Amino acid sequence: MVILGVIIAGLAAYLVYALVNPERL
Repeated sequence: MVILGVIIAGLAAYLVYALVNPERL
């Protein structure tokens, strides 16, 4: 399903952002 792929991509991007900028959360 396309929606599932979008959700997974969003979570992956959020995890990468959190790892790069942990102090901004």
